Order: sequence, then structure tokens, then C-alpha cells
Amino acid sequence: MAERFAREGAKVVCAARSEDLVGEAVKAITRAGGDAIAVTGDAGAEDGARAIVDAGVKAFGRVDTLVNNAGDGGPTRPIQEYTVDDWFYTLNSCLTSSYLCSRFAVPAMIAAGRGAIVNIASMAGRRGLAYRVGYCSAKAGQMGLTYGLALELGRHNITVNAIAPGAVSGDRIDRVIKGQADVRGVDVEKMRESFLERSPLRRMSTPEDISSLAAFLCSDLARNISGQVIPVTAGEPAS
Repeated sequence: MAERFAREGAKVVCAARSEDLVGEAVKAITRAGGDAIAVTGDAGAEDGARAIVDAGVKAFGRVDTLVNNAGDGGPTRPIQEYTVDDWFYTLNSCLTSSYLCSRFAVPAMIAAGRGAIVNIASMAGRRGLAYRVGYCSAKAGQMGLTYGLALELGRHNITVNAIAPGAVSGDRIDRVIKGQADVRGVDVEKMRESFLERSPLRRMSTPEDISSLAAFLCSDLARNISGQVIPVTAGEPAS
């Protein structure tokens, strides 16, 4: 996501809890001629979210784009085994981080005279996914946040949208599939096939599919698109 925005000419604040992760992202961007800074912090905590936004304003003079892509998927387990700690960890990671970063970024966007917020939600928030109650709830909450903020912030020339990916290839979906297979007592490859069977295109989306849409939604080409949740599902109906 960070590399795609840098290729489009954005000055990028790469933020995560992992110093190594943000450091790698910034190195990749700068090697390619882009401009980026690394901020290590927890976007799901008030101080961390504030520090992320403040670092962007200090480094680049303004913040006019926010992609809320932070979040841990949390565990895969039955509701009766899903602890309070599991619940709040997952909601804070995925949903509270989006609220906090938006809260602190909006004043900077108002000062800049424009803004674009994109929440990376999930189809799990729309259609559900068994044994992942915290994640489904958090992603549904991101959609509600999107609708409410779009109505609230339009008068400030700030657009707010969400992307709802289906299965996206990578380490996270591999862990989700393994978790679903384990809790259901089925073969991992059989579980993977069931994920692919959902999509008419018979493939998962890629991180590039998501980042390309996010970049579009933050561009002037999408200036009149706001309050939308856009599925990226390789053809699977969104409802």
C-alpha cells in the first residue's frame, strides 16, 4: 500500500507497531526515488495514533490522505472460547485504530482544505465468517464508521470510503484458512479450495488489487465518491 502511494507521488507516513516492518517499507520507497518516513506506534492507542499524524504534519507540512489499514485478524475459535481479551484486542486493532487515526487526521485535513480517508474493511464484515466473531464485528464497524464520517465530513471537502476485500493472497489468508480448517476438522487444501470456489474468477485478489483501488479513491478522479463500501472479491456477489 505504501509503495503504491509513493509511486503515485504521495509523501508517505509508514506506521506500524513493528519497527522492522516500517523500516523495510521506507527503504523500499526511498530506493525507488519516493519520499517516506517511518513511525513506530500502536494506531489502536490514543498516544500512538496522535504521534503518527503529528509526525506526518511535521515532516510534510500537512496530512490530506489517510488509509486505515492497521489491524490484526485475531483468533479463529468458537464464540464460547472467544475471550474478552480476544474481543477487545481484535476490535482495538482493527476498529479503534481507524477511529483514532481519523480523529487526529481530520483537523489536519480541514486545515489542508481537502482530505480522503479510506478504511480497509473486509467482506467478513458484510457476510460474516464463522469462528471469527471479533474480526467480523470490527470490520462491520469500519463500514458504519465510513458511512457516518462521510456524512459528517463532506462539508469539509473530505471523502470517506471503505474497501471490502474478499480473500487476498498472502500470509494472513493462509493463517485464516489454516485456522478454519483446524476448527472444522477438515484438510487445509480442501478449505482453501472452498475459498476459491466462492469467486467466479477462481482466484484470490492480490495486495495490488486493493492498493490500486485505495490510490484511486484518494485521487482527484474520485472526488465525488464518498460514503461507499466497495467490494473486491474476484467476482463474488457482495450481498
